[in-house]
Amino acid sequence: MSALSDQLFEEILQARQRVYAVGSHTPLERLNLASIPAPVYAKREDLGPIKAYKWRGAYNCMASLEEERRAKGVVAASAGNHAQGVALAASRLNCRAYIFMPCSTPNVKQREVKRLGGSHVEIVLVGDSYDTASQAAHAFASREGLAFVHPYDDLRTMGGQGTLADEVVMSGQGPFDRVYLQIGGGGLAAACACWFRHFWPRCRIVGVEGEEQASMKLAVDAGERRALKYVDVFCDGTAVRMAGKLTFPLCRELIDEFVTVTNDEVCHAVRAMWESSRVVPEPSGAMGLAAFLKQCKHGMPENPGKALVIVSGANMDFSQMGSIARHAGTGAVGRETRYLRIPMKTKKGQILKYLKSIPQGVSLTDVQFGRVAGELQYPVFGVEGTDEEFRRIHERLAEKGLKAEDITTDEDVRFRMIHYDAGRLKHPVFFQIEFPERPGAFLEFMEAMGEYASLCYFNYLYSGERVGRALVGLEFDTVEDRDICRRKAEQLAGTVIQGIQEVTGSARRRILETMSPL
Repeated sequence: MSALSDQLFEEILQARQRVYAVGSHTPLERLNLASIPAPVYAKREDLGPIKAYKWRGAYNCMASLEEERRAKGVVAASAGNHAQGVALAASRLNCRAYIFMPCSTPNVKQREVKRLGGSHVEIVLVGDSYDTASQAAHAFASREGLAFVHPYDDLRTMGGQGTLADEVVMSGQGPFDRVYLQIGGGGLAAACACWFRHFWPRCRIVGVEGEEQASMKLAVDAGERRALKYVDVFCDGTAVRMAGKLTFPLCRELIDEFVTVTNDEVCHAVRAMWESSRVVPEPSGAMGLAAFLKQCKHGMPENPGKALVIVSGANMDFSQMGSIARHAGTGAVGRETRYLRIPMKTKKGQILKYLKSIPQGVSLTDVQFGRVAGELQYPVFGVEGTDEEFRRIHERLAEKGLKAEDITTDEDVRFRMIHYDAGRLKHPVFFQIEFPERPGAFLEFMEAMGEYASLCYFNYLYSGERVGRALVGLEFDTVEDRDICRRKAEQLAGTVIQGIQEVTGSARRRILETMSPL
């Protein structure tokens, strides 16, 4: 090991005497992952005093300062967990902390910083990004002669983070064969890798980064630190533009391989953690498990041995859960949701044919369709299945002379932009329907109505409830057919479907007025 990693090892040893003045050991739990035979353990940092691991580094860094210097106050920059760690440390160490945060920081995070730090903390809102807030914080610290508490690029901060790895080693559950460490700036990864490498030299250390956050991999590949032009912030706990000056050489030395994960893979990992342990980590907290599951799917050794992942935090905005659930799908590990756009002719019963092409057991999670001009229509189906099931879908469509286009990443699908030309409809009726959330339930409804009507609009999104809810538009060749269908719909309530209500009055007018043609 290098002189720098030896120095980091000593910092972790010293940190063991400090950090437990603030928090106790967090548990190590085995995850019961469906279809994954290998044992996987999770270090539950979401159960720490700030629901994330950052308290360890912040407290150790601040506690190691000379008392006179600390008494003058400290400065930090953060939009999340590091700010909370500094606030908690300031309260416990009875010192002043100036925490610079972007103006866009949600109020809930600002309130949590104030709750933990109380009168010891002053929040300074600057700019719209972490980079701007960090620059302002450094300038303030330099001008006022105050210590800056870095979130990762400081050996004292890293020393505190390394106590997490010490607890794993002391747990008696090791040694682990594979350890997955998420990387933002690299402080957690460098410290844990240093400790594990010392005690378990045969352990394979895997560094995990977001697909558009991989600043450490970029630096290692290039042989020097380089800034990313764009940083995705879905996993905001690891959204760092450039690897640290200290963390770069440490990670290059201590980490065996780097894996990048997509946002969807992270969402699948959040779901897997929920299903195995009823744990809901923040996106960056599930990145290690996302990498493990990715390797299981794409070439993990036949006997991967015992694996360790870090649940690094659970401080997530409640509204983000909806997006995570939608991208995670509804099924078990090994299944994914893809969005397929399938061309169909403008005639009665066509969409019903395509729904019947979906193999039994495959879940339909989303349908986006609106009638537009032209002989061909382009409904979008969100389908959850395995690679084999998707292969069968494509085969069945090919037998009909059709080809589905995978548009999972297209913006209009992500934002559910359902185009619709109301001027082309004849005698339209719109219904809000509820149907049992099981395969085939909507097919039964359409088969009952298909004799009289053509589907001209369909908006459905899986919600995880026992019933599915959809806004359905039907059009008719004649007024008589429309009236017959209305009576038929009333008869179906409580049988094929659980509830149906026609959209009338101003709500119907808004639907027809706001939909626009392509």
